[in-house]
Amino acid sequence: MKKRMFNSLLAAALCGILVTGCSGETKSAAGTMDSFGHEEETSKEGVVSLTVWTEENNVELMNEMIESFRKEYAGQAEFDIQIIEASDSGTRDRMLSDIHSAADVFTLADDQLISLAAGGTLSEVPNPDEIRKVNSEGSVQAASIGDTLYAYPMSADNGFFLYYDKRYFTEKDVQSLDRILEIAAENEKKFSMEWDSGWYLYAFFGNTGLEFGLNEDGVTNYCNWNTTEGDIIGVDIVNAMLDIAENPGFLSIPDSEFISNIQDGTVIAGVSGVWNAMEVQATWGADYGAVKLPTYTCAGRQIQMSSFVGYKLVGVNAYSEHLEWAHKFAEWITNEQNQVRRFEVRNQGPSNIAAASSDAVDQVPAIRAVIEQSQYGVLQRVGNNYWTPFAEFGETLAAGNPSRTKPQELIDALVAGITASTVN
Repeated sequence: MKKRMFNSLLAAALCGILVTGCSGETKSAAGTMDSFGHEEETSKEGVVSLTVWTEENNVELMNEMIESFRKEYAGQAEFDIQIIEASDSGTRDRMLSDIHSAADVFTLADDQLISLAAGGTLSEVPNPDEIRKVNSEGSVQAASIGDTLYAYPMSADNGFFLYYDKRYFTEKDVQSLDRILEIAAENEKKFSMEWDSGWYLYAFFGNTGLEFGLNEDGVTNYCNWNTTEGDIIGVDIVNAMLDIAENPGFLSIPDSEFISNIQDGTVIAGVSGVWNAMEVQATWGADYGAVKLPTYTCAGRQIQMSSFVGYKLVGVNAYSEHLEWAHKFAEWITNEQNQVRRFEVRNQGPSNIAAASSDAVDQVPAIRAVIEQSQYGVLQRVGNNYWTPFAEFGETLAAGNPSRTKPQELIDALVAGITASTVN
């Protein structure tokens, strides 16, 4: 999943885009309700200043949504809304480092929710029942801690699945990783997957019956992937992955190199996400296919590959000077109308139930695939020590275990790193 780190809030602010609204007469009488069911203001407010964090490729669309928000609430206030380009991956760190200088409204990946809520940075959604009613159950769960809704669901496509070139594979072929690798090797092509990432490699562990999760402290992990008892044990998974790595049809590459490898013809099938859908379609055209992840052979049986599923959310700063307006704006940019627009412009899968049920959404292979795969996935809830041990583990296996370390030692080291009580 491609994310660029936000290096300096001040530097980004210099690139900010200022959007200033206009004033007008009050829109309605006291006691009437706006389109969200909020009671409208009885008189015009002064200047409402809001700062919004959004990623660079969403700035143009955010400007459009700001303009529609101004029209919706024209006459109730004068809006001074400033956009600052900022990657979603850095939202948690920026918020927790200086909450009082942070944005009023911001986008974030759902795995950051727990830390942000624990840090007191998120303002609870004031009308949770309304938001729950119109969004998918999974997205609401991702935006909640217990019974408290802390953010507004924005999209439901932050997962991974299989892309494939229909010139080489049938719909039956892509159900099995064995068959995918066989066809790739026969054609001197590759199936690709990023193996130095715990995000992708969870695919081999998730549906095995083994246990992994976040401890109650919200920082450390529990994991029994190195067990030596049960129908499937850790060594079985290691050996299965080594068999894949040794196949001439396999290639481990960073997700950032996925597009260039399909463009030059090297890769004819691979694991990635919706962020690459437009480039894949431009390359393969009518031969562009996307489906859930395949099964792989482990301990003599076929195991459905799992995945982390994720959602993009919109949060409101608990210390916003215009808290009510910040919530109105957050709800506006995540409503059905704007989720449909986000799909049309950015090809992002809606979390809004009505928006997601449209024929247009169903006709996009990548969106269908991520929804299909979601039934085999879990929310990404991992502690600090999850990522680094997986990078070393994946690199070793992708290289074919050149040191010939015993499989049990490899999986023991991985689990020891994941479950460590201190940050590596």
